[in-house]
Amino acid sequence: MVKPFSLLTDFDIALFQSGKHFRLYEKMGSHMVKNKGEKGVCFSVWAPNAKQVSVVGDFNQWNPESHVLLPRWDASGIWEGFIPGLGKGTVYKYRIQTHMGVDLDKGDPYARIWETPPRTASVVWDFDYRWKDEKWLKERRSKAGKSQPWSVYEVHPGSWKKRAEDGNRSLSWRELADELVPYVKEMGFTHVELMPVMEHPYFPSWGYQITGYFAPTRRAGEPEDLMYLIDAFHQEGIGVILDWVPSHFPGDIHGLYFFDGTHLYEYADMRRGYQPDWNSYVFDYGRNEVRSFLISNALFWLDKYHVDGLRVDAVASMLYHDYSRKEGEWIPNIHGGRENLEAISFLKDFNEAAYKEYPGIETIAEESTAFPGITKPTWEGGLGFGQKWMMGWMHDTLNYFKRPPIYRRWHQNEITFSMVYAFSERFMLPLSHDEVVHMKASLLYKMPGDEAQKFANLRALFGHQWTHPGTQILFMGGEIGQSTEWSHDLGVPWQLLKYEFHKGVQQWVKALNKCYTEHPAFWRHAFHPEGYEWISGGDTENSVLVYLRKGDPGEPMLLVVCHFNLNYMPAYTVGVPHGGIWKEILNSDDQTFGGTGILNGNLKAEKKPEHGKDYSITFKLPPMSVMVFEGEPQKVKTSRKKSDSVKAKKPKS
Repeated sequence: MVKPFSLLTDFDIALFQSGKHFRLYEKMGSHMVKNKGEKGVCFSVWAPNAKQVSVVGDFNQWNPESHVLLPRWDASGIWEGFIPGLGKGTVYKYRIQTHMGVDLDKGDPYARIWETPPRTASVVWDFDYRWKDEKWLKERRSKAGKSQPWSVYEVHPGSWKKRAEDGNRSLSWRELADELVPYVKEMGFTHVELMPVMEHPYFPSWGYQITGYFAPTRRAGEPEDLMYLIDAFHQEGIGVILDWVPSHFPGDIHGLYFFDGTHLYEYADMRRGYQPDWNSYVFDYGRNEVRSFLISNALFWLDKYHVDGLRVDAVASMLYHDYSRKEGEWIPNIHGGRENLEAISFLKDFNEAAYKEYPGIETIAEESTAFPGITKPTWEGGLGFGQKWMMGWMHDTLNYFKRPPIYRRWHQNEITFSMVYAFSERFMLPLSHDEVVHMKASLLYKMPGDEAQKFANLRALFGHQWTHPGTQILFMGGEIGQSTEWSHDLGVPWQLLKYEFHKGVQQWVKALNKCYTEHPAFWRHAFHPEGYEWISGGDTENSVLVYLRKGDPGEPMLLVVCHFNLNYMPAYTVGVPHGGIWKEILNSDDQTFGGTGILNGNLKAEKKPEHGKDYSITFKLPPMSVMVFEGEPQKVKTSRKKSDSVKAKKPKS
């Protein structure tokens, strides 16, 4: 029997219906409560077009007439009620009778945990975890809005490492805490980005086809186990970013699609409501209740799981009605344009809510078009994201590196063009999972040449990525020079580390992270032109780029020399902004990293003009290499007015 009970107030309903309720997870779904001294579970679900909604499960032999929920009197479309005697671990679904005479068994959109796939029922849950990351959260708040290093390691939790001795199974959340956390710490990454951890029915979707938006996948353990993993990262000083997917959802019958017998969560017109690329459905961003659901979901992960950022997947598909559609397959907006005005408004609301409620977090857009103002504040007309993936850099750079070095002299513009727009947004440079699947080859095997040349090219690619303005993200396996495409079934081939070239790439990435985080010149002004200065991009014959990275006045400048050809030059001269010693702090040709061992050490700048500078240094330029030189710190010149430094004389009496 269902008894009348509600966690929702009239104010909650008003916020829900206006698209401004961002804590729905505290009221909707299933919650263990006491009702007049009686313990049980309160259920609430939004199904405005249902004929009847009941809770079914093992506890009532899945009988839809046993526990029928009560419709609210306020026409909100919410069905609710209290079932005494139920508790944590209760397995249930909502049986929805539609007006078409079809019964649907639906999982709870707000469930905090589901059964382990292929089972599809929701589970009553109440969190029981004691966090130990107070210091991390306090420091995160204190750094809000301040420059800080971002070097991100992208991980698919289900395939980072496999247990071959145990049927090639994936690691659990707690096993990842034991093995992934120390590895990321050792490698020097500042953040880890986890591909979607939310419950999904089909493992090969990598988590991007979500049915349980508020539930971590049961494949890896309980919710508290994921909390333990995130807590472990925080205690080691590593931030955690989650992939978040508000762009689409699958058509699995137990999920959000056709939820109450109508197109409730998705656009009703499939010219807007269906995404052909992924055979999935598009959220109705114009429906206020859906907006409340999605933004509540985003804040849920920031709140309950203490995550430090959300990387929003497939933003371009949200912004444009004609994304992946031919003429006649989409509907223009009210002004006749292709932009999805409702999605644009939703993304602004999402970013404003996230940054307001959780200062110090970051939202990151995977957005592949030239849509303006992705990372501009909403009050300046932008979408309000903290960073945006620099897809143009990724495409141009990989195209460049695929070319045999002998042809690169005619394509220097491919590697330099990114600087034309590098500061138009706050960019993150991605070498993500998307670039090493679907017959695209691994990063290593995109590179031309023999084995040694492939590895030299890969080290040069990473050197350019880490020293380019912006921040960077690298997908797992790239850091060891994985030779095969990523396979979610096989995982990263860690056995490659017994070979020197692969071990050398790993040591190079580790050295890059150390150099990057220890030198503010790389990240102090990562998104602003004052942090960067071209020295030379005109040596196309030798495929050489030279540029400065700069921090605040008084902090040492860094000179970056990128050589993307196979020739060795024993005396190469480059202009520098000042005299003194220029110390070689990084060289990808070091034998430690698998190079030939052509190093320079400390160099004294000579008073010889070059590249428009009064001073220059001459050094050995190894083949296919990236080098970083650190200049001597320069004294900050201060000027004071004479009247400030001379005391006024006392007038004569």
